[in-house]
Amino acid sequence: MKKIEAIVRKTKFEMVRKALHEADIDFLSWWEVKGQGTAKQGLIFRGIAYDVNTIDRVFISFVVRDINVEKSINAILKVAYTGESGDGRIFVSEIGQSIRIRTGDHGDESLYDKEEK
Repeated sequence: MKKIEAIVRKTKFEMVRKALHEADIDFLSWWEVKGQGTAKQGLIFRGIAYDVNTIDRVFISFVVRDINVEKSINAILKVAYTGESGDGRIFVSEIGQSIRIRTGDHGDESLYDKEEK
């Protein structure tokens, strides 16, 4: 099992959520966040200066079976990409154990109902 965490532009979040749903990833958590990147430039749009380091972001987190890692990453990459600085990041980490509290199921079975394998 892997934990996937992504930081994406707030304006791209609904598209990312829809793309993950189409990739059969229906359970995820998200938070609206602000952060600071490495870009040291500003953006001027219609005479208003914007600091691109503090553009609103959404932090997304979910756990998937190993077989769903690549399609999850590809779903995020496909819709979150703009080609500009500040598109975000994706992090993948190993999950040692998962337990469903209600049933006591462990491992992959804790993520999906048994008939969904």
